[in-house]
Amino acid sequence: MDAIASMIADRPVVIFSRTTCCISHTIKTLIGGFGANLTVYELDEIANGQQVERALQQMGCNPSVPAVFIGQQFIGGANQVMSLQLRNQLAPLLIRAGAIWI
Repeated sequence: MDAIASMIADRPVVIFSRTTCCISHTIKTLIGGFGANLTVYELDEIANGQQVERALQQMGCNPSVPAVFIGQQFIGGANQVMSLQLRNQLAPLLIRAGAIWI
């Protein structure tokens, strides 16, 4: 958990992903489409990827990717992000986190 805390600190949007996950790609494209300042960690490309994935699962992210943090808060996976988008709540959340400016 400490590893995740340091990875999300001072970043408006962090997405934990895998390069081979099409759902992760969709979420990155959706949030990036707002022009958001986002940080992406590809778990299959970083040295401690398996450790981070276990920590994400302990936090309740199942499946472990995509795992989205906005404003250092765990939002959830693809279903939660898409629900926010459908309710027109994603953009305001990104604005409050300082990820986008309108």
